[in-house]
Amino acid sequence: MALFTDQPGDEGLPGRERGLAMAAVMTMTTMAVFDGSMVNIALPQIARTLDVSAGATVWVSNGYLLSAAMTLAIFAALATRIGFRSLFALGLTVFTLTSVGCALSSSLDMLVTMRVLQGIGGAATLSIGPAILRSVFPNRLLGRILGINALLIGTSTAVAPVLGGTILSAMSWQWLFAINIPLGIIAVILTLRVIPHNPAKTREPFDFAGAFLSAVTLGALIMAADAFSHPGNDDLMTAVIYGLTAILAGLAFIWRQRRAPKPLLPLGMFASSRFSLAALTSLASFVSQGITFVALPFLFQSVYGYSAFVSALLFTPWPIGIILAAPHAGRLADRYPAAIISTVGLSVFAIGLVLLAQLPENPQAWDIGVRSLICGIGFGCFQSPNNCEMLSNASRENSGYASGVLAIMRTFGQCLGAAVVGVMLSIMASRGAMQEGHAVQLSLWIAVTATVLAIAISVSRLGSLRTHVQEQK
Repeated sequence: MALFTDQPGDEGLPGRERGLAMAAVMTMTTMAVFDGSMVNIALPQIARTLDVSAGATVWVSNGYLLSAAMTLAIFAALATRIGFRSLFALGLTVFTLTSVGCALSSSLDMLVTMRVLQGIGGAATLSIGPAILRSVFPNRLLGRILGINALLIGTSTAVAPVLGGTILSAMSWQWLFAINIPLGIIAVILTLRVIPHNPAKTREPFDFAGAFLSAVTLGALIMAADAFSHPGNDDLMTAVIYGLTAILAGLAFIWRQRRAPKPLLPLGMFASSRFSLAALTSLASFVSQGITFVALPFLFQSVYGYSAFVSALLFTPWPIGIILAAPHAGRLADRYPAAIISTVGLSVFAIGLVLLAQLPENPQAWDIGVRSLICGIGFGCFQSPNNCEMLSNASRENSGYASGVLAIMRTFGQCLGAAVVGVMLSIMASRGAMQEGHAVQLSLWIAVTATVLAIAISVSRLGSLRTHVQEQK
Protein backbone atom coordinates (compact mmCIF):
# COMPACT_ATOMS: atom_id res chain seq x y z
CA MET A 1 0.00 0.00 0.00
CA ALA A 2 1.08 3.58 -0.68
CA LEU A 3 0.64 4.35 3.01
CA PHE A 4 3.61 2.16 3.89
CA THR A 5 5.99 2.96 1.04
CA ASP A 6 8.95 5.24 1.65
CA GLN A 7 10.08 8.20 -0.43
CA PRO A 8 13.11 10.46 -0.04
CA GLY A 9 12.51 13.25 2.45
CA ASP A 10 9.61 11.52 4.22
CA GLU A 11 9.02 12.62 7.82
CA GLY A 12 7.95 10.18 10.53
CA LEU A 13 8.61 6.45 10.66
CA PRO A 14 9.65 3.96 7.97
CA GLY A 15 6.86 2.03 6.27
CA ARG A 16 6.68 -1.11 8.42
CA GLU A 17 6.87 0.72 11.75
CA ARG A 18 4.35 3.20 10.40
CA GLY A 19 1.85 0.37 9.87
CA LEU A 20 2.33 -1.03 13.36
CA ALA A 21 1.90 2.42 14.92
CA MET A 22 -1.30 2.88 12.91
CA ALA A 23 -2.55 -0.50 14.17
CA ALA A 24 -1.93 0.53 17.80
CA VAL A 25 -3.74 3.86 17.45
CA MET A 26 -6.68 2.49 15.52
CA THR A 27 -7.17 -0.51 17.79
CA MET A 28 -7.48 1.82 20.77
CA THR A 29 -9.69 4.25 18.85
CA THR A 30 -12.08 1.43 17.95
CA MET A 31 -12.30 0.24 21.56
CA ALA A 32 -12.88 3.75 22.93
CA VAL A 33 -15.56 4.62 20.38
CA PHE A 34 -17.31 1.27 20.80
CA ASP A 35 -17.38 1.61 24.58
CA GLY A 36 -18.80 5.11 24.28
CA SER A 37 -21.90 3.94 22.38
CA MET A 38 -22.16 0.13 22.36
CA VAL A 39 -22.89 -0.12 26.09
CA ASN A 40 -26.16 1.83 25.75
CA ILE A 41 -27.94 -1.16 24.26
CA ALA A 42 -26.96 -3.27 27.30
CA LEU A 43 -28.40 -0.93 29.96
CA PRO A 44 -31.70 -2.87 30.38
CA GLN A 45 -29.81 -6.15 30.86
CA ILE A 46 -27.39 -4.48 33.31
CA ALA A 47 -30.35 -3.13 35.31
CA ARG A 48 -31.88 -6.61 35.58
CA THR A 49 -28.60 -8.34 36.44
CA LEU A 50 -27.56 -5.85 39.13
CA ASP A 51 -31.16 -5.41 40.37
CA VAL A 52 -31.22 -1.62 40.00
CA SER A 53 -33.57 0.81 38.27
CA ALA A 54 -33.21 1.54 34.58
CA GLY A 55 -32.72 5.22 35.35
CA ALA A 56 -29.79 4.50 37.65
CA THR A 57 -27.94 2.56 34.95
CA VAL A 58 -27.84 5.65 32.72
CA TRP A 59 -24.71 6.66 34.63
CA VAL A 60 -22.94 3.60 33.23
CA SER A 61 -23.00 5.54 29.97
CA ASN A 62 -22.94 9.11 31.30
CA GLY A 63 -20.03 8.47 33.68
CA TYR A 64 -17.81 7.40 30.78
CA LEU A 65 -18.82 10.34 28.61
CA LEU A 66 -18.52 12.90 31.41
CA SER A 67 -15.05 11.86 32.59
CA ALA A 68 -13.77 11.68 29.01
CA ALA A 69 -15.11 15.12 28.13
CA MET A 70 -13.72 16.74 31.28
CA THR A 71 -10.18 15.49 30.68
CA LEU A 72 -9.69 15.76 26.89
CA ALA A 73 -8.06 19.20 26.99
CA ILE A 74 -5.98 18.27 30.04
CA PHE A 75 -4.45 15.25 28.33
CA ALA A 76 -3.78 17.20 25.13
CA ALA A 77 -1.68 19.59 27.25
CA LEU A 78 0.04 16.79 29.20
CA ALA A 79 1.21 15.22 25.94
CA THR A 80 3.71 18.06 25.44
CA ARG A 81 5.18 17.36 28.87
CA ILE A 82 5.42 13.57 29.01
CA GLY A 83 5.44 12.69 25.29
CA PHE A 84 2.90 11.00 23.03
CA ARG A 85 4.08 7.43 23.62
CA SER A 86 4.10 7.64 27.41
CA LEU A 87 0.64 9.23 27.59
CA PHE A 88 -0.87 6.89 25.00
CA ALA A 89 0.55 3.80 26.71
CA LEU A 90 -0.69 5.04 30.10
CA GLY A 91 -4.18 5.70 28.75
CA LEU A 92 -4.25 2.30 27.05
CA THR A 93 -3.21 0.55 30.25
CA VAL A 94 -5.84 2.34 32.33
CA PHE A 95 -8.51 1.61 29.72
CA THR A 96 -7.61 -2.09 29.56
CA LEU A 97 -7.40 -2.59 33.34
CA THR A 98 -10.70 -0.81 33.93
CA SER A 99 -12.27 -3.00 31.23
CA VAL A 100 -11.32 -5.93 33.46
CA GLY A 101 -12.91 -4.08 36.38
CA CYS A 102 -16.12 -3.44 34.41
CA ALA A 103 -16.39 -7.10 33.41
CA LEU A 104 -15.94 -8.21 37.04
CA SER A 105 -18.27 -5.59 38.56
CA SER A 106 -20.87 -7.03 40.93
CA SER A 107 -22.61 -3.76 41.83
CA LEU A 108 -23.71 -0.61 40.05
CA ASP A 109 -21.38 1.57 42.15
CA MET A 110 -18.37 -0.51 41.16
CA LEU A 111 -19.39 -0.53 37.50
CA VAL A 112 -19.92 3.24 37.36
CA THR A 113 -16.58 3.85 39.10
CA MET A 114 -14.81 1.63 36.57
CA ARG A 115 -16.59 3.38 33.73
CA VAL A 116 -15.47 6.82 34.98
CA LEU A 117 -11.86 5.60 35.12
CA GLN A 118 -12.27 3.95 31.73
CA GLY A 119 -13.44 7.27 30.28
CA ILE A 120 -10.30 8.95 31.63
CA GLY A 121 -8.12 6.31 29.99
CA GLY A 122 -10.05 6.68 26.74
CA ALA A 123 -9.65 10.47 26.80
CA ALA A 124 -5.87 10.14 27.23
CA THR A 125 -5.69 8.23 23.95
CA LEU A 126 -8.44 9.90 21.89
CA SER A 127 -7.05 13.36 22.66
CA ILE A 128 -3.74 12.61 20.91
CA GLY A 129 -4.56 9.79 18.48
CA PRO A 130 -4.62 12.01 15.34
CA ALA A 131 -1.50 13.83 16.56
CA ILE A 132 0.38 10.51 16.78
CA LEU A 133 -0.71 9.64 13.26
CA ARG A 134 0.58 13.00 12.08
CA SER A 135 3.91 12.41 13.81
CA VAL A 136 4.51 8.95 12.28
CA PHE A 137 3.20 9.61 8.73
CA PRO A 138 4.74 12.06 6.24
CA ASN A 139 2.80 15.18 5.29
CA ARG A 140 2.15 13.82 1.79
CA LEU A 141 -0.04 11.09 3.34
CA LEU A 142 -1.72 13.17 6.06
CA GLY A 143 -5.11 13.45 4.33
CA ARG A 144 -5.15 9.77 3.47
CA ILE A 145 -4.37 8.49 6.98
CA LEU A 146 -6.80 10.94 8.58
CA GLY A 147 -9.41 9.72 6.10
CA ILE A 148 -8.90 6.17 7.30
CA ASN A 149 -9.08 7.34 10.92
CA ALA A 150 -12.32 9.25 10.23
CA LEU A 151 -13.65 6.16 8.45
CA LEU A 152 -12.85 4.07 11.51
CA ILE A 153 -14.53 6.47 13.96
CA GLY A 154 -17.63 6.94 11.82
CA THR A 155 -18.00 3.24 11.09
CA SER A 156 -17.40 2.26 14.72
CA THR A 157 -20.01 4.73 15.94
CA ALA A 158 -22.63 3.43 13.52
CA VAL A 159 -21.78 -0.29 13.83
CA ALA A 160 -21.53 -0.29 17.65
CA PRO A 161 -25.27 -0.82 18.28
CA VAL A 162 -25.38 -3.76 15.84
CA LEU A 163 -22.28 -5.37 17.34
CA GLY A 164 -23.56 -4.80 20.87
CA GLY A 165 -26.91 -6.37 20.04
CA THR A 166 -25.19 -9.36 18.43
CA ILE A 167 -22.97 -9.96 21.46
CA LEU A 168 -25.88 -9.60 23.88
CA SER A 169 -27.97 -12.07 21.88
CA ALA A 170 -25.37 -14.77 22.57
CA MET A 171 -23.55 -13.71 25.76
CA SER A 172 -23.90 -11.55 28.88
CA TRP A 173 -23.19 -7.81 29.07
CA GLN A 174 -19.84 -8.45 30.78
CA TRP A 175 -18.44 -9.58 27.42
CA LEU A 176 -18.90 -6.08 26.02
CA PHE A 177 -15.98 -5.10 28.28
CA ALA A 178 -14.05 -8.37 28.27
CA ILE A 179 -13.41 -8.18 24.53
CA ASN A 180 -11.24 -5.12 25.19
CA ILE A 181 -8.70 -7.08 27.23
CA PRO A 182 -6.78 -8.98 24.48
CA LEU A 183 -7.05 -6.03 22.10
CA GLY A 184 -5.74 -3.66 24.78
CA ILE A 185 -2.76 -5.89 25.54
CA ILE A 186 -1.83 -6.07 21.85
CA ALA A 187 -2.18 -2.30 21.47
CA VAL A 188 0.04 -1.62 24.52
CA ILE A 189 2.77 -3.90 23.15
CA LEU A 190 2.66 -2.21 19.75
CA THR A 191 2.68 1.25 21.35
CA LEU A 192 5.78 0.58 23.42
CA ARG A 193 7.51 -1.06 20.48
CA VAL A 194 6.96 1.32 17.57
CA ILE A 195 5.59 4.74 18.61
CA PRO A 196 8.59 7.07 18.99
CA HIS A 197 9.51 8.19 22.49
CA ASN A 198 9.62 11.96 22.29
CA PRO A 199 11.15 13.60 25.36
CA ALA A 200 9.19 16.29 27.16
CA LYS A 201 9.16 19.50 25.11
CA THR A 202 8.76 21.73 28.13
CA ARG A 203 9.46 21.60 31.83
CA GLU A 204 7.47 24.68 32.68
CA PRO A 205 4.86 24.39 35.46
CA PHE A 206 1.59 22.75 34.49
CA ASP A 207 -1.45 25.05 34.31
CA PHE A 208 -3.46 23.49 37.15
CA ALA A 209 -5.87 26.44 37.33
CA GLY A 210 -6.56 26.15 33.61
CA ALA A 211 -7.02 22.39 33.94
CA PHE A 212 -9.58 22.85 36.74
CA LEU A 213 -11.51 25.52 34.83
CA SER A 214 -11.43 23.41 31.67
CA ALA A 215 -12.83 20.37 33.49
CA VAL A 216 -15.57 22.44 35.15
CA THR A 217 -16.55 24.09 31.85
CA LEU A 218 -16.73 20.87 29.85
CA GLY A 219 -18.33 18.87 32.67
CA ALA A 220 -20.99 21.52 33.34
CA LEU A 221 -21.85 21.68 29.63
CA ILE A 222 -22.40 17.91 29.54
CA MET A 223 -24.55 18.04 32.69
CA ALA A 224 -26.57 20.98 31.32
CA ALA A 225 -27.24 19.11 28.10
CA ASP A 226 -28.31 16.03 30.06
CA ALA A 227 -30.62 18.04 32.36
CA PHE A 228 -32.27 19.82 29.42
CA SER A 229 -33.21 16.44 27.96
CA HIS A 230 -35.48 15.62 30.94
CA PRO A 231 -38.88 17.16 31.63
CA GLY A 232 -39.83 19.05 34.78
CA ASN A 233 -39.23 22.44 36.34
CA ASP A 234 -36.55 21.10 38.70
CA ASP A 235 -34.59 19.69 35.79
CA LEU A 236 -34.89 22.96 33.91
CA MET A 237 -33.55 24.87 36.90
CA THR A 238 -30.70 22.37 37.23
CA ALA A 239 -29.88 22.81 33.55
CA VAL A 240 -29.82 26.59 33.93
CA ILE A 241 -27.48 26.34 36.94
CA TYR A 242 -25.13 24.02 35.06
CA GLY A 243 -25.30 26.28 32.02
CA LEU A 244 -24.41 29.40 34.03
CA THR A 245 -21.60 27.48 35.70
CA ALA A 246 -20.24 26.47 32.29
CA ILE A 247 -20.38 30.07 31.01
CA LEU A 248 -18.65 31.54 34.07
CA ALA A 249 -16.00 28.82 34.15
CA GLY A 250 -15.48 29.20 30.40
CA LEU A 251 -14.92 32.95 30.67
CA ALA A 252 -12.54 32.39 33.58
CA PHE A 253 -10.72 29.74 31.52
CA ILE A 254 -10.21 32.18 28.61
CA TRP A 255 -9.00 34.87 31.03
CA ARG A 256 -6.55 32.40 32.55
CA GLN A 257 -5.24 31.17 29.19
CA ARG A 258 -4.45 34.71 28.09
CA ARG A 259 -2.34 35.32 31.20
CA ALA A 260 -0.80 31.94 32.04
CA PRO A 261 2.95 31.66 31.26
CA LYS A 262 2.32 28.21 29.75
CA PRO A 263 -1.43 27.89 29.11
CA LEU A 264 -3.29 24.60 29.07
CA LEU A 265 -4.58 25.40 25.58
CA PRO A 266 -2.62 27.94 23.47
CA LEU A 267 -5.28 30.33 22.21
CA GLY A 268 -2.84 31.48 19.54
CA MET A 269 -3.87 28.41 17.50
CA PHE A 270 -7.24 30.03 16.93
CA ALA A 271 -5.58 33.04 15.31
CA SER A 272 -5.55 30.90 12.18
CA SER A 273 -8.98 31.48 10.66
CA ARG A 274 -8.71 28.21 8.74
CA PHE A 275 -8.15 26.24 11.95
CA SER A 276 -10.95 28.05 13.84
CA LEU A 277 -13.48 27.73 11.02
CA ALA A 278 -12.66 24.03 10.58
CA ALA A 279 -13.25 23.51 14.32
CA LEU A 280 -16.62 25.32 14.20
CA THR A 281 -17.62 23.38 11.09
CA SER A 282 -16.79 20.15 12.90
CA LEU A 283 -18.86 21.14 15.94
CA ALA A 284 -21.97 22.01 13.89
CA SER A 285 -21.71 18.85 11.79
CA PHE A 286 -21.39 16.58 14.82
CA VAL A 287 -24.46 18.26 16.35
CA SER A 288 -26.30 17.08 13.23
CA GLN A 289 -24.88 13.58 13.46
CA GLY A 290 -25.65 13.40 17.19
CA ILE A 291 -29.28 14.38 16.56
CA THR A 292 -29.65 11.83 13.79
CA PHE A 293 -28.07 8.92 15.66
CA VAL A 294 -30.37 9.45 18.64
CA ALA A 295 -33.56 10.35 16.73
CA LEU A 296 -33.59 7.54 14.18
CA PRO A 297 -33.81 4.64 16.70
CA PHE A 298 -36.93 6.27 18.16
CA LEU A 299 -38.36 6.69 14.67
CA PHE A 300 -37.61 3.10 13.66
CA GLN A 301 -38.84 1.47 16.88
CA SER A 302 -41.54 3.72 18.37
CA VAL A 303 -43.11 4.98 15.12
CA TYR A 304 -42.39 2.29 12.51
CA GLY A 305 -42.50 -0.64 14.95
CA TYR A 306 -39.20 -2.32 14.09
CA SER A 307 -37.35 -4.39 16.70
CA ALA A 308 -34.17 -3.07 18.30
CA PHE A 309 -32.02 -5.45 16.25
CA VAL A 310 -33.70 -4.60 12.93
CA SER A 311 -33.43 -0.90 13.80
CA ALA A 312 -29.71 -1.38 14.29
CA LEU A 313 -29.47 -3.11 10.91
CA LEU A 314 -31.22 -0.14 9.27
CA PHE A 315 -28.17 1.92 10.29
CA THR A 316 -25.87 -0.31 8.22
CA PRO A 317 -26.02 1.79 5.01
CA TRP A 318 -24.65 4.79 6.93
CA PRO A 319 -21.25 3.21 7.74
CA ILE A 320 -21.21 1.63 4.28
CA GLY A 321 -21.45 5.15 2.85
CA ILE A 322 -18.59 6.28 5.06
CA ILE A 323 -16.51 3.27 3.98
CA LEU A 324 -17.13 4.12 0.34
CA ALA A 325 -16.35 7.83 0.66
CA ALA A 326 -13.84 8.51 3.43
CA PRO A 327 -10.68 6.91 1.96
CA HIS A 328 -11.22 8.63 -1.42
CA ALA A 329 -11.94 11.96 0.29
CA GLY A 330 -8.71 11.61 2.26
CA ARG A 331 -6.69 10.98 -0.90
CA LEU A 332 -8.31 13.96 -2.62
CA ALA A 333 -7.43 16.13 0.40
CA ASP A 334 -3.74 15.37 -0.26
CA ARG A 335 -4.10 16.84 -3.78
CA TYR A 336 -6.80 19.51 -3.60
CA PRO A 337 -7.94 22.07 -0.98
CA ALA A 338 -9.54 20.15 1.90
CA ALA A 339 -12.05 22.95 2.55
CA ILE A 340 -13.63 22.49 -0.89
CA ILE A 341 -13.94 18.72 -0.55
CA SER A 342 -15.43 18.92 2.95
CA THR A 343 -17.94 21.58 1.83
CA VAL A 344 -19.12 19.31 -0.99
CA GLY A 345 -19.42 16.46 1.50
CA LEU A 346 -21.51 18.58 3.87
CA SER A 347 -23.83 19.48 0.98
CA VAL A 348 -24.40 15.79 0.20
CA PHE A 349 -24.92 15.13 3.92
CA ALA A 350 -27.56 17.89 4.05
CA ILE A 351 -29.40 16.35 1.08
CA GLY A 352 -29.46 12.98 2.87
CA LEU A 353 -30.81 14.55 6.06
CA VAL A 354 -33.58 16.35 4.14
CA LEU A 355 -34.54 13.01 2.59
CA LEU A 356 -34.64 11.34 6.02
CA ALA A 357 -36.75 14.17 7.44
CA GLN A 358 -39.23 13.60 4.59
CA LEU A 359 -39.65 9.84 5.09
CA PRO A 360 -43.25 8.73 4.45
CA GLU A 361 -45.45 7.17 7.13
CA ASN A 362 -44.72 3.57 6.08
CA PRO A 363 -41.41 3.52 4.20
CA GLN A 364 -39.81 0.41 2.78
CA ALA A 365 -36.54 -0.71 4.35
CA TRP A 366 -34.67 -0.09 1.07
CA ASP A 367 -35.99 3.48 1.00
CA ILE A 368 -34.62 4.15 4.49
CA GLY A 369 -31.36 2.50 3.48
CA VAL A 370 -30.84 4.67 0.38
CA ARG A 371 -31.40 7.89 2.34
CA SER A 372 -29.04 6.73 5.11
CA LEU A 373 -26.45 5.75 2.50
CA ILE A 374 -26.48 9.30 1.09
CA CYS A 375 -25.91 10.68 4.61
CA GLY A 376 -22.99 8.31 5.14
CA ILE A 377 -21.38 9.22 1.81
CA GLY A 378 -21.72 12.93 2.57
CA PHE A 379 -20.33 12.65 6.09
CA GLY A 380 -17.50 10.44 4.88
CA CYS A 381 -16.57 13.06 2.26
CA PHE A 382 -16.66 15.80 4.88
CA GLN A 383 -14.95 14.44 7.98
CA SER A 384 -11.47 13.39 6.86
CA PRO A 385 -10.70 16.52 4.75
CA ASN A 386 -11.99 18.73 7.57
CA ASN A 387 -9.78 16.94 10.11
CA CYS A 388 -6.86 17.35 7.71
CA GLU A 389 -7.64 21.07 7.46
CA MET A 390 -7.55 21.42 11.25
CA LEU A 391 -4.32 19.53 11.85
CA SER A 392 -2.44 20.95 8.86
CA ASN A 393 -3.19 24.50 10.03
CA ALA A 394 -1.65 23.89 13.46
CA SER A 395 2.11 23.68 13.88
CA ARG A 396 3.65 20.28 14.61
CA GLU A 397 4.45 21.58 18.12
CA ASN A 398 0.74 22.22 18.63
CA SER A 399 -0.51 19.02 16.96
CA GLY A 400 -1.35 17.48 20.35
CA TYR A 401 -3.48 20.50 21.26
CA ALA A 402 -5.14 20.48 17.84
CA SER A 403 -5.93 16.79 18.22
CA GLY A 404 -7.55 17.54 21.58
CA VAL A 405 -9.67 20.32 20.06
CA LEU A 406 -10.79 17.92 17.34
CA ALA A 407 -11.88 15.34 19.95
CA ILE A 408 -13.68 18.00 22.01
CA MET A 409 -15.64 19.25 18.97
CA ARG A 410 -16.74 15.70 18.18
CA THR A 411 -17.72 14.85 21.76
CA PHE A 412 -19.65 18.04 22.46
CA GLY A 413 -21.33 18.12 19.09
CA GLN A 414 -22.72 14.65 19.68
CA CYS A 415 -23.76 15.55 23.25
CA LEU A 416 -25.58 18.69 22.14
CA GLY A 417 -27.29 16.73 19.38
CA ALA A 418 -28.50 14.10 21.84
CA ALA A 419 -29.78 16.86 24.15
CA VAL A 420 -31.80 18.41 21.31
CA VAL A 421 -33.60 15.12 20.71
CA GLY A 422 -34.18 14.70 24.45
CA VAL A 423 -35.80 18.13 24.66
CA MET A 424 -38.03 17.43 21.66
CA LEU A 425 -39.13 14.05 23.01
CA SER A 426 -39.74 15.49 26.49
CA ILE A 427 -42.04 18.16 25.08
CA MET A 428 -44.08 15.51 23.26
CA ALA A 429 -43.80 12.80 25.96
CA SER A 430 -47.42 12.97 27.13
CA ARG A 431 -49.01 13.09 23.67
CA GLY A 432 -48.54 9.54 22.37
CA ALA A 433 -46.54 7.84 19.65
CA MET A 434 -47.84 10.06 16.85
CA GLN A 435 -46.53 13.14 18.62
CA GLU A 436 -43.28 11.31 19.29
CA GLY A 437 -42.97 10.85 15.55
CA HIS A 438 -43.47 14.58 15.08
CA ALA A 439 -40.75 15.24 17.69
CA VAL A 440 -38.33 13.00 15.80
CA GLN A 441 -39.16 14.67 12.50
CA LEU A 442 -38.66 18.11 14.03
CA SER A 443 -35.32 16.94 15.45
CA LEU A 444 -34.23 15.84 11.97
CA TRP A 445 -35.12 19.26 10.55
CA ILE A 446 -33.02 20.84 13.32
CA ALA A 447 -30.18 18.55 12.16
CA VAL A 448 -30.69 19.90 8.63
CA THR A 449 -30.49 23.45 9.99
CA ALA A 450 -27.26 22.67 11.88
CA THR A 451 -25.78 21.19 8.70
CA VAL A 452 -26.72 24.27 6.69
CA LEU A 453 -24.95 26.33 9.36
CA ALA A 454 -21.91 24.06 9.00
CA ILE A 455 -22.00 24.59 5.22
CA ALA A 456 -22.13 28.36 5.70
CA ILE A 457 -19.11 28.25 8.04
CA SER A 458 -17.28 25.97 5.65
CA VAL A 459 -17.97 28.21 2.66
CA SER A 460 -16.70 31.24 4.59
CA ARG A 461 -13.26 29.65 4.94
CA LEU A 462 -12.92 29.42 1.17
CA GLY A 463 -12.28 33.17 1.23
CA SER A 464 -9.51 32.58 3.78
CA LEU A 465 -8.11 29.91 1.49
CA ARG A 466 -7.97 32.29 -1.49
CA THR A 467 -6.22 34.89 0.68
CA HIS A 468 -3.70 32.27 1.84
CA VAL A 469 -2.97 31.19 -1.76
CA GLN A 470 -2.47 34.80 -2.86
CA GLU A 471 -0.08 35.43 0.04
CA GLN A 472 1.96 32.36 -0.95
CA LYS A 473 2.23 33.72 -4.50
